[in-house]
Amino acid sequence: MQREYFGTDGIRGTVGQAPITPDFVLRLAHAVGQVLRQTVARPVVLIGKDTRISGYMLESALESGFNSAGVDVVLLGPLPTPGVAYLTRAQRASLGVVISASHNPFEDNGIKFFSAQGTKLPESWELAVEAALKESPRWAQSAGLGKTRRLDDAPGRYIEFCKSTFANDLTLKGLKIVVDAAHGAAYQIAPKVFHELGADVVAIGCAPDGLNINLGVGATHPETLVAAVQQHQADFGVALDGDADRLQMVDTQGHLYNGDELLYLMATERLGQGEALPGVVGTLMTNMAVELALKHRGVELVRAKVGDRYVLEALEARGWILGGEGSGHLLALDKHTTGDGLISALQVLQACVRADKCIAELLTGVTLFPQTLLNVRLRPGTDWQANAALKEQTLAVEHELGENGRVLIRASGTEPLVRVMVEARDPAQALRCAQRIADTLQ
Repeated sequence: MQREYFGTDGIRGTVGQAPITPDFVLRLAHAVGQVLRQTVARPVVLIGKDTRISGYMLESALESGFNSAGVDVVLLGPLPTPGVAYLTRAQRASLGVVISASHNPFEDNGIKFFSAQGTKLPESWELAVEAALKESPRWAQSAGLGKTRRLDDAPGRYIEFCKSTFANDLTLKGLKIVVDAAHGAAYQIAPKVFHELGADVVAIGCAPDGLNINLGVGATHPETLVAAVQQHQADFGVALDGDADRLQMVDTQGHLYNGDELLYLMATERLGQGEALPGVVGTLMTNMAVELALKHRGVELVRAKVGDRYVLEALEARGWILGGEGSGHLLALDKHTTGDGLISALQVLQACVRADKCIAELLTGVTLFPQTLLNVRLRPGTDWQANAALKEQTLAVEHELGENGRVLIRASGTEPLVRVMVEARDPAQALRCAQRIADTLQ
């Protein structure tokens, strides 16, 4: 059975267009409630959201749908996605729900779910919900309706949890940090976390109005953070996205570091503390320079499909703890059950404070390989994988690159495109090789 509504990270779309409409979201919550009640007599669900104006409408629809199925609801208000995951586990709730479209513009929104353990739910659960959506509603009788309450100190609890992941013997005193919350869910929380650990905080992207989430700020627009770090002569810059599960960082020179570099730094800090680290999980897009640098340190890199849920699945299958994507979704499973931009930032800062070095010094010897990415449009239905000339050209390019580069060819999930990516130490070689493969495809 194929999923009709769920994508790689919940259900997402444009507000006012199916499926992100209040009537569907009410039905969705009712269906989820029916699935929960198959195993829990009186489920309790936590609902958090980001700062989009549509969050009010969707929150009300979710609340009504759950209550109508006999499910109790606890409203958390604006809270980062990983904060909802944490509180779901800490409060012993049956399920956590997040209203957010992450790094997308305010016109979009979405619904995603966490298990009672604070983890992403399997596809089998999503399929069960979709099956329940096709059934007629089973409205609870008045005496069995769910109730709703608000957890007023949800932000404070999550702040304390974030701080607990930073080494007790270290402090951020003496550091000036620019914090950009993308006018999103962490707008109140992120500045407090760093301030309470001792930093002098300059907050930007912390004035949401319901319409400005991710607008020219945050992890998807790091140029704003770069400028602010240089303007305020700060030591570090931290940029989150709208729901604060992804991270980009900037050093005092204004240099931007992506998720691949930060993942390497987190891994080497663990090694420096004498921790066993047999491997790290990246994705098909993880830069080869990081793979080679980790290999030099005796750490294997395994590549998962693009998407943090696939990184998580690969980590759990191997019993490993560190993984992530270049986009800034970073996982440290000994600290949290899901990707958390704030906790990842604290892990990086902890490494810098402990070593008394800046990010650039900790990344000495790791220079990302230039990547060339070309999109080749094909006729719908074209079986590009059966193209013998493409296979021959790809092998020739891989032989030319040797250990100094790699090739990745994959289909777009949304358009009739094939994406050709070539990495090489020499950017001119990367472009030349990518063009040869693209020309063969066409």
